[in-house]
Amino acid sequence: MLPRKSIIPEEFAFSPALVSPIPRKPVFRDRVNKARFIAKSGACNLSHKNIREQGRFLQDVVTTLVDLKWRFTLVIFSMTFLCSWLLFAMFWWLVAFAHGDLDPNRKPGVQQCVTNVNSFTSAFLFSIEVQVTIGFGGRMITEQCPTAITLLILQNIISLIINAVMLGCIFMKTAQSHRRAETLIFSRRAVIAVRNNRLCFMIRVGDLRKSMIINAVVRLQVVRKTTTPEGEVIPIHQIDVKTESAVTSNSIFLLAPLIICHVIDKDSPLYDLSAMELQCSDLEVIVILEGVVETTGISTQARTSYVTEEIQWGHRFVPIVTEEEGVYSVDYSKFGNTVKVATPCCSARELDEKPSILIQTLQKSELSQQNSLRKRNSMRRNNSMRKSNSMRRNNSALAVPKVQFLTPEGGTNLAVT
Repeated sequence: MLPRKSIIPEEFAFSPALVSPIPRKPVFRDRVNKARFIAKSGACNLSHKNIREQGRFLQDVVTTLVDLKWRFTLVIFSMTFLCSWLLFAMFWWLVAFAHGDLDPNRKPGVQQCVTNVNSFTSAFLFSIEVQVTIGFGGRMITEQCPTAITLLILQNIISLIINAVMLGCIFMKTAQSHRRAETLIFSRRAVIAVRNNRLCFMIRVGDLRKSMIINAVVRLQVVRKTTTPEGEVIPIHQIDVKTESAVTSNSIFLLAPLIICHVIDKDSPLYDLSAMELQCSDLEVIVILEGVVETTGISTQARTSYVTEEIQWGHRFVPIVTEEEGVYSVDYSKFGNTVKVATPCCSARELDEKPSILIQTLQKSELSQQNSLRKRNSMRRNNSMRKSNSMRRNNSALAVPKVQFLTPEGGTNLAVT
C-alpha cells in the first residue's frame, strides 16, 4: 500500500534543520476537582470502612448514643423502658404464680404478695407503677413475700440507672457544643492582598450572638497531598499555619467580626505560590475556631475550609463596622463583600527577592486611578458643557423676537412684545 502524500508540498515544507527550538512557557493544566476534606458547614468529609472491631463502640455506650441520629436515639430510649417494664412484669407474674396468687381456688384467708395482681396484664401495670413511681393505690406489695420485697428493691435500683443514662444522653444530645457553632460564621471566600508591604492570607470571622465566646482561638491548617524525599506519599498532610493573633496573644476578643490574617513568610506553605500557581495547586486551607460558651461553659468548635477556587487573589474585605450615634453598628449584609486592590501576581518569595515589584505595582495602580479620575472629570465637564449648550439653545428658541413698525412719516418704531 502506497503512503498517503502530504497536503503541503515538499518544496514549501520546513526542514528539521532550519527549525530552531523555541522555548515554550509552562502550561498549567486545570486542577482536577476532588473531594474536600472539610465541608463549608464544618462537617468532616470522611467515611470509615472495614472496621472489624465493632465491639469498641459498645464499650462507651453513652458516647455511642449521643453520636447516633435522633430517630435511632428515640427508638432506643423508648425500647429500653418498654423492655424493662416487660422484664419486671414477667418477674412479678412469676412471684405471684409461685405464691399461688393466680390460683382461682386459693384459700380466702391467704394474703397475696401483691394485691390485685391476677394476670400478666395486672403484673405489667404494677411494673410500670413501681418503675415510674406512679402508685394508683389499687395494687401494692405486702409483707408476706420476702422475694417480692427484694424484687422491688432491685427494680428501683435498675430504674434509677436507666433513667440516669437515658435522660443524660438526651440532655447531652440537646446541649451539644456544635449547636452554638451554628451562629459562628466565616466568610464564603478568603482573600490574598498586600498588608504592611507583605502578602497576607485573610479570612473574616464573626459571631451572631451577643453572648461571647471566651478564650476564642483561631487555628489554620493547610491540607494537601505531598511526597517525601524517600518516596512516601502522604495523602492528607496537615501543616499548621501561624496567624497574627497567635503570635501576639493566645486568644482573640470576638466582640465584633474580625479579619484573621496570615502573613505569607518563609515558614508559610504558600510562600512559593503565585496567583496562577495557586489556582492550579491542590490544597485546602482549614480554619478552626475554638472557645468556651459564656452562658453554658461548654467548649465549642466551628470549622470551615477554603479550596483554591474560593481564594481571591488581589482582593480585600470591605469595612462593615461603623459608628452611629455613639454605638458601633455591624452590617452583616456586607460580611463577605470584597473589593479589588493592587496586588502583585508573583509569589511571596519573588516579592522578597525583588521589592521593586511591589513599588511598580503600586505606581501602576496610582496612575490608573489618576487616569480614571481624569476621565471622570473630563466626562463630567463634557456633560456640563453639553447641558449648558442645550440650555442656551432652549433659551434662544424661547426668546421673543423684536417687531419693527413703519410710520407714515417714514420713521421706525420698535416694539417688543
